[in-house]
Amino acid sequence: MARTEYYDDPAAPIPNSLVVAASAVVIDDQGRILLQRRRDNDLWALPGGGMEMDDSLPGCAVREVKEETGYDVEITGLVGTYTDPRHVIAYTDGEVRRQFNICFTARIIGGDLTVSDESTEVPFIAPAEADALPMHHTQRLRLHHFLESRPTPYLG
Repeated sequence: MARTEYYDDPAAPIPNSLVVAASAVVIDDQGRILLQRRRDNDLWALPGGGMEMDDSLPGCAVREVKEETGYDVEITGLVGTYTDPRHVIAYTDGEVRRQFNICFTARIIGGDLTVSDESTEVPFIAPAEADALPMHHTQRLRLHHFLESRPTPYLG
């Protein structure tokens, strides 16, 4: 199923669902960031996804990283909250969501790299190289907030 992301676009469709989601900035021992190239829109993104009824927010991030990358992680901190109503995601099945995301930091504690059916690539990328990758504005914002080493989480 393909998706189209809109940001501050008057032509964006009206959302028909609200989804709670979590993502994680996972860093390796060389300071590189774990990213995935999404199959549904061909853009680069942090691992993450929608919360399930039996998830906590940190648990959602841990589960999504495992599903999308094969790595087991533990949550180490909070990058921020991302609730911008100008961000709308439309799927080909008719769902048009407004999503809010809690972005965590995490470290790998086990597992093996696996490319899931949601991604085409799952590499570690040097922070300086991430700016050149095609990435939605909202994903780039989370990365920039992480790289700024903010003293407090972003609340937006």
